[in-house]
Amino acid sequence: MHKFTVDLPKKHGRGGQSALRFSRLRDEKRHNYVRKVAELAVQFFITNDRCNVEGLVMAGSADFKTELSQSDLFDPRLGTKIIKVVDVSYGGENGFNQAIELSGEVLSNVKFIQEKKLIQKYFDEISQDTGKYCFGIEDTLKALDLGAVEKLIVWENLDTFRYILNNPQSNEQKIVHPTKDQEKSRELFSEGGVDLEVVEKTPLLEWFAEKYKDFGATLEFVTNKSQEGSQFVKGFGGIGGILRYKVDFNTMTYSDDEYYDSD
Repeated sequence: MHKFTVDLPKKHGRGGQSALRFSRLRDEKRHNYVRKVAELAVQFFITNDRCNVEGLVMAGSADFKTELSQSDLFDPRLGTKIIKVVDVSYGGENGFNQAIELSGEVLSNVKFIQEKKLIQKYFDEISQDTGKYCFGIEDTLKALDLGAVEKLIVWENLDTFRYILNNPQSNEQKIVHPTKDQEKSRELFSEGGVDLEVVEKTPLLEWFAEKYKDFGATLEFVTNKSQEGSQFVKGFGGIGGILRYKVDFNTMTYSDDEYYDSD
């Protein structure tokens, strides 16, 4: 979050100062303030001549927000991204938080649209048979290990755990991601009649959030509230990725010890 303060004169000057001069100074300070905000907006929200945000919320207790949005100083590329203008009762962080609260519905809509576009792009890779996609835990983890995943897509309510299991006799470890039924049956938790020790149990969702950058991927959490999101969860297990290049998973062998064991 970037903060800066400004000291703007009130509408009426102190006694002894000519009304005309005071008005000119006030207008000049207001103009400089609008210009500074417009310049900072470009600095933060324009990257490589393109807008890097999906939407902007303009908030304030006075008419500056409207003045800024209508000013020639405000970059037109950002003007098209304004999704809401709200009046807030406070300044500083309290005003910032109030603006978020008042914009909750429209921000949710932006996230919803982003999600639909992302999953549709994923489905397009599949329908065009580009080979630049993966789904399911095993193939997705393979692709991550290769550094092939550009966008890692995960259902926000994915209820799978990552276990590190140790064989107390051989002292060998393995990593498993059992389904709920497998967790209940406990078959994965024994080996040759030996009960395996649980060294670590981590929600896979949490592990992805901590590790995705190590694989050079971006992480996108999605819901199942859209038609596309529901299809992604039901048909693909709620986990997959858009790849940088084609990967043939059929030619790859899988080993729990080979992949993603680094902490």
